[in-house]
Amino acid sequence: MTLLLADEQLVAVDKPAGMLSVPGRGPERADCAASRVQAAYPDALIVHRLDMGTSGVLVFGRGADAQRTLSVSFAQRRVDKRYIAIVAGSLPADEGRVELPLICDWPNRPRQMVDHDRGKASTTLWRVLQRSADGATTRVELTPLTGRSHQLRVHMQQIGHPIVGDELYAPPDVQAMAPRLLLHAECLTLPHPADGRVITIPSPCPF
Repeated sequence: MTLLLADEQLVAVDKPAGMLSVPGRGPERADCAASRVQAAYPDALIVHRLDMGTSGVLVFGRGADAQRTLSVSFAQRRVDKRYIAIVAGSLPADEGRVELPLICDWPNRPRQMVDHDRGKASTTLWRVLQRSADGATTRVELTPLTGRSHQLRVHMQQIGHPIVGDELYAPPDVQAMAPRLLLHAECLTLPHPADGRVITIPSPCPF
């Protein structure tokens, strides 16, 4: 795990794919980004999470006040989140918008599903960066305007272009195209909890 930024108010790391953001159930799932950050910065408190399979920028507040300020910025959608993904197939347009309400698929958790009656409003913007020559995949930039669990993964699957390597939402042939989920939190832009100045924390995409 790579340290991206550390000051008196916040810590940002580049979480690798395959690592939990917070501890799971049982001692075998105790190792996670939060425990590693807290070993170096004992006052660091988690502000948001990334799926275990997702890599990229993860931010912690140092102390309860900083955590609260950062959490409010996330809740008020003052944080710009940009992801890179490789999806199956060739998207027909160069950019688009997905608006589908999401809810936990409780019998099959942690899977999420679209539910127009009970789901929470969820919006994702997508933009094509590059199409493969054979049309098998497309590199896209994804910007979630809301922060629902598995939002990017479900939205791309719902428009017929699941993320490569996604063990929950992609068909077996698309899962097998990569050894990991090809989804990376490439950049976070947010107000600094100390003084509100806007900072950008980048993380180079590893794929």
